[in-house]
Amino acid sequence: MKKKRIFGLSKRNETRLFQIVVSLILMITSFFFVEYSMFFAGDVTFAICFVAYMIVGHKILLRALRNIFHGKVFDENFLMTLATIGAFAIGEYVEGLAVMIFYQVGEFFQSLATEKSRNSIAELMDICPEYANLMVGETFKKVDPETVKIGDVVVVKAGEKIPLDGKVIFGESTLDQKALTGESLPISISVGDNVLSGSINLSSNLQIKVTSLYENSTVAKILELVENASMRKSKSEKFISKFAKYYTPLVVIAAFIIALIPSLIWKNPDVWVYNALTFLVVSCPCALVISIPMSFFGGLGSASNCGVLIKGANYIETLAKIETVVFDKTGTLTKGTFEILEVTNDETLQMAGLAQCYSNHPIGISILKKAKNIDIKHVKSLYEHQGMGVEAETDYGNILCGNEKLMDKFSVEIPFLEREHTIIYVAKNYSYIGHLIIGDTVKDDSNVAIEKLEKLGVNNIFMLSGDSQSVVDKVGENLGISYSYGELLPSQKVEMLEEILTNSDGKVAFCGDGINDAPSLSRSDVGISMGGLGSDAAIEASDVVIMTDQPSKIGTAIEISRYTMKIVKQNIIFALGIKAIVMVLGIFSLSNLWLAILADVGVSIVAILNASRTLYKFRGK
Repeated sequence: MKKKRIFGLSKRNETRLFQIVVSLILMITSFFFVEYSMFFAGDVTFAICFVAYMIVGHKILLRALRNIFHGKVFDENFLMTLATIGAFAIGEYVEGLAVMIFYQVGEFFQSLATEKSRNSIAELMDICPEYANLMVGETFKKVDPETVKIGDVVVVKAGEKIPLDGKVIFGESTLDQKALTGESLPISISVGDNVLSGSINLSSNLQIKVTSLYENSTVAKILELVENASMRKSKSEKFISKFAKYYTPLVVIAAFIIALIPSLIWKNPDVWVYNALTFLVVSCPCALVISIPMSFFGGLGSASNCGVLIKGANYIETLAKIETVVFDKTGTLTKGTFEILEVTNDETLQMAGLAQCYSNHPIGISILKKAKNIDIKHVKSLYEHQGMGVEAETDYGNILCGNEKLMDKFSVEIPFLEREHTIIYVAKNYSYIGHLIIGDTVKDDSNVAIEKLEKLGVNNIFMLSGDSQSVVDKVGENLGISYSYGELLPSQKVEMLEEILTNSDGKVAFCGDGINDAPSLSRSDVGISMGGLGSDAAIEASDVVIMTDQPSKIGTAIEISRYTMKIVKQNIIFALGIKAIVMVLGIFSLSNLWLAILADVGVSIVAILNASRTLYKFRGK
């Protein structure tokens, strides 16, 4: 049985809290001997303070010694050790102890805040399924999800996690996808629906045919993205690390100068040593070293709570500077679920079905759903003309199925059609036989996305698509997008993006979902992919993944990033400002170790609490 911890603290923090409390009690006890004891007050005070010091500070001492032997001399452990031992050396036992106690108080608060900021990401680890109920004949057995193969059938009981991505082949239920997408409302699913690993089955048993191996499943990808995110440091974090590396030895040298030179000139070495110790304590860079990474970690956690996976702290900095957003159309601003609204004749539909028999493009899938009794044995070969359509050699002759560009390429004469939807032309043996009109609807969330971006001051919004210019113009007009460009090949999208990047003063984000968007996602300052419907290539190439497929989450990601950077700047200015003031006062004997403790630990605690605001600011958004 798991032991219940005090206030729900981890074992490490429980031990640290115990050490702090015991040391505080001993420090208060030492005051009694200073104030009221007439005999041996100094010796008793030293003994009590030394015991308390070893209880609360022994790990800092050991860490400082270990680091010295490993060549890492100048860090906060060394500063605290030098300052506190120096205080004991000049008889300031209580103050030396106080420095160590309150330093540990700061470390305690930092550890608490870090644990809280990790919770949102740690919760993701709970989505990892421990087993899969693999169907074997008429029954099933529990197996490791990593051993299940594509095509196997797994049973998911009510209350269990879905172990692998797949398609429902039996049953109806509701799924909780909060850990995956950040959405609190459950979704209804039935036979034929695709389901994601990590979702929780809420109501009734399901049979699911596995469509991807565990290593390629949604849950595995999310965990990999989250684990890698904290490894990618921002420029601010790298700067603070370098700053601390050079800053710490400089302040140690400055402290020695403060203690030595004035003592030789004006005497009173105890006073100047005390001033140097005060200078050392207040100069400790803990507030910056701790709070800056915590601010970014809080931003990453807050974003994941909102269904947005940012792959590293460095992308938070870039997102905060976004002034231009470039959207793909299909599957990003529109649902990407096409429906055939009109078809010339049955032959047109059947020939289009043959040409699209191996397609995984949303338009091809919609044609295959409508076409019946497609026999792929009649297809001899297929060739995809990128951004145009498909050419197929069949038993019925050469079939072309695609847009106007494909027809123009093979000099096929087609009728002029006025439309606001996508038109797919079909030719047999290079003669036009008919067309299909296919409609795609705009996502309900797309208008919200554009409005949110404009409120954030992102007024340069572009839409790039391979669809016809008339369709793109119509979507752009409905959404209020000023710059809409259609009939673009993937290579032309990249060229257009290059032009936008060249002419933009701020950072540029590209948002897409298809495999053809991967080059643009990689080239932009920040690539944002739709994680629910998006292709593996798009998700791999992107820097930010929207798990809910809601484009409005782009605005949320920018908002979180800007808020995170605001907190980072506040902490830097606040910490450096307070420390600089107290350091100057300490040099001229206008402050003491108590004020130094306040300037160090107090500033650290305030900075840590300030950094924690990023976790709670965007809850439920």
